Amino acid sequence: MKKIVMMYRDQLLPYSETFIPTQVESLQSYTGFYVGTSRTPEGNSLIPQSRSSTLSDVVSKPEIWKMAFKLAHTVHPRWFKILQELSPSIIHAHFGLDGIWGMILAQKLNIPLVVTFRGSDITGMESSRPENERLRIDDFIWRRGQFFRDLYLKRRDRLFSTAHYCFAVSDFLRSKLVEKGCPPEKAIVLYTGVNLEKFTPDLHIPVEPVVLFVGRLVEKKGCEYLIRAMAKVQLELPEAELVVIGDGPLSSRLKTLAADSLKRYRFLGSQPHEVVKSWMNRSTLLSLPSITAKSGDSEGLPNVVVEAQAMRLPVVSSIHAGIPEAVLHNETGLLAAEKDWEALSQNILTILQNPELRERFASSGRIHIEKKFNLHRNTGKLEEFYSNILGESLSCS
Repeated sequence: MKKIVMMYRDQLLPYSETFIPTQVESLQSYTGFYVGTSRTPEGNSLIPQSRSSTLSDVVSKPEIWKMAFKLAHTVHPRWFKILQELSPSIIHAHFGLDGIWGMILAQKLNIPLVVTFRGSDITGMESSRPENERLRIDDFIWRRGQFFRDLYLKRRDRLFSTAHYCFAVSDFLRSKLVEKGCPPEKAIVLYTGVNLEKFTPDLHIPVEPVVLFVGRLVEKKGCEYLIRAMAKVQLELPEAELVVIGDGPLSSRLKTLAADSLKRYRFLGSQPHEVVKSWMNRSTLLSLPSITAKSGDSEGLPNVVVEAQAMRLPVVSSIHAGIPEAVLHNETGLLAAEKDWEALSQNILTILQNPELRERFASSGRIHIEKKFNLHRNTGKLEEFYSNILGESLSCS
């Protein structure tokens, strides 16, 4: 029987986080079991119900027990019994904040902990108070999000010392982990990768003059600068169209900006993977001009730039975080400085106006992803880390 790896994500599971089940469901030597305190309101079909358990599933007043778990480290007996009966070998928390909750369960169950850091959990969280100041109860009542961010920052050093490994999704993010105090020997770069069988292009579909954006409509994704760039592109190529897939708090403002400046554009909202793949087949290029947000929040390495290149779709992006590790400038796509929408527009025009260059980027991009971002190969590396941990644990017992 395969050993169980308990995958901790506090809320199971936002649709924007398909990269988690993508990795979990590709495990070969281990079985992933999803654990959190609650489920997203819409549910998530990518999570097998038979391999998931949340605190909210088993208690009648989950909010009280969630707070008891997070603040007092008290685990409801019924939920704890379910987790114990799984006999998990390892707990793998996704995102740093979830790591401090995973740390509680790892201690209670007496199993090793690993954590994957993905971006904002190491680049964008700043405390709202001096380091030695106690957390305040009024923040817990009125500013709960900031309260838990502060709690995470206070516990992060303990998380670094407790976790066996702290995985980073890019070299850039690993450097930030070490900068924040993670021991270098624990900070490991581990790309998630992409399922190359699933993300395979249909070469019979004709390419249209579409510039595709896929991502949450938040500051760090840089969609504002893409809209500004497309306004300049459309002055030279009126037939070029911007297609935006995704939703978020900036949706209304970005739609207004597009209406004021663009001739051809569509906002499609959040869409399932099959729709995204369909647009990747049809588009000339994908553009994700990510930036560092005012809060300091940045990407780790956005999966969509990897998926696009697997689909032979060139990428126009920014020199930001881990993106240059996946998008090779002038080989698989073109990169510009953050917020430089004029350079971005020129890079978009260069690919739209040069079919031969587009084909060269498309071919090189697929080869690059096959070599460096193969999901099954990279998941195999993750399983080797699991086995190393369990081997160390056995040798010490």
